[in-house]
Amino acid sequence: MAKKNVEVVRGAEMSSPDGSRAISKFRVSDCVIPFIHVAAKSISGDSYVIAKSVYFWPKGINFEAYKSIFKDGSLVYAMGYSVVVTVIFTILGLLVCTCAAYPLSKKRLKGKTFFTFILMIPMYFTAGIIPSYLLMKDLNLLDNMWVLIWPLIYSPYNMLIMKTFLQSNIPDSLEESAFLDGASNIQILTKIVIPLSKPIIATLSLFYAVGRWNSYADNMYYIKTDKLKLVNYKLYQMVASAAESQSATLSEAAAVTSTPEVLQAACIMFVTLPIICLYPFAQKYFVKGAMIGAVKG
Repeated sequence: MAKKNVEVVRGAEMSSPDGSRAISKFRVSDCVIPFIHVAAKSISGDSYVIAKSVYFWPKGINFEAYKSIFKDGSLVYAMGYSVVVTVIFTILGLLVCTCAAYPLSKKRLKGKTFFTFILMIPMYFTAGIIPSYLLMKDLNLLDNMWVLIWPLIYSPYNMLIMKTFLQSNIPDSLEESAFLDGASNIQILTKIVIPLSKPIIATLSLFYAVGRWNSYADNMYYIKTDKLKLVNYKLYQMVASAAESQSATLSEAAAVTSTPEVLQAACIMFVTLPIICLYPFAQKYFVKGAMIGAVKG
């Protein structure tokens, strides 16, 4: 099979210390082959996996590991809970991003440079883990679903992308015509700007959704209740415990168990499948968003 170089944007790995984003080049095989290997292990017999004889084609096909996942129910619940958190996070993030970017994209805003500077500070400076933890504690957000949503809904980089898009694609003459017809700022935003901004809204929706789905650090710091843990964090816990004890099970409620390696592979497939299904349809928006963000306006 011919090897082709492609350009993709990796949502979780695009950040750099200065807040910039980059497009990384790698071969299709770099991401496809590991995925095929994990998928093959997840439906292979335990003895074949233990013997390290499974590569890119399953041997002794069985679905016992997947049965364990669904019979246990905890990972399935975490998956549904993660979807709910991701959807709420994405909607609120887009709302905050739009409300910040739209005024800053207008020349008529007095103090525009000052407000832009203030809103861009979080891109370069953060309080750190301990002050953030103490703040969440004072706000009574510890061990609460909203601690996974409120602190991160404002993204300076996403705001900058939307601001650049609005400045480049929404002509001032269009808004001036609407003002002459008696439209208010809210009406212009909801009836003109947002309908014309569907590409950037789709791009930022994916940035928010993939970023929230792949992140589990805040879940690790702020959440203790098992039912409030996101699916990626539960997967991390399972893989970490398996690495230490050389055993992996879901919970006592699971009627079927498998070897650690097979169960890990099945859980990884279960968790990553939604994003894997989304990426082929969403890749063009990631590339478009990276191109927009590459030109600072």
